[in-house]
Amino acid sequence: MTDTAPQTGYAPVNGLQMYYEIHGAGEPLLLLHGAYGTIDLWGSVLSSLAEHRRVIAVEQQAHGHTADIDRPLSYEQMTEDTAALLRDLGIEKADIFGYRMGGNIGLQLAMRHPNLVRKLVAV
Repeated sequence: MTDTAPQTGYAPVNGLQMYYEIHGAGEPLLLLHGAYGTIDLWGSVLSSLAEHRRVIAVEQQAHGHTADIDRPLSYEQMTEDTAALLRDLGIEKADIFGYRMGGNIGLQLAMRHPNLVRKLVAV
């Protein structure tokens, strides 16, 4: 496990300030949490994955550090926010691991933006 503090920030995507954390180094792996979840959902799994990967964990609209804004909350919108976040971070292609709601976002990301997805695991 690395003792390095994660890189954290807010990416301006589609009118939203989307919170993210980047842990580790290497090939990018995007973690997408379930409904009502936050990055903390991943627990020690995140740090284990970050031993060999650059793990990007996000918090979707109205979850955790990412505030809600005046627009509908939908899978389509969260998918577009996630694609915009990857582009904002300069990530051309990533492996995606989505849990529950995040799995649905990952599936839509693979269908709507296949050029951004290398591999997808939807749980």
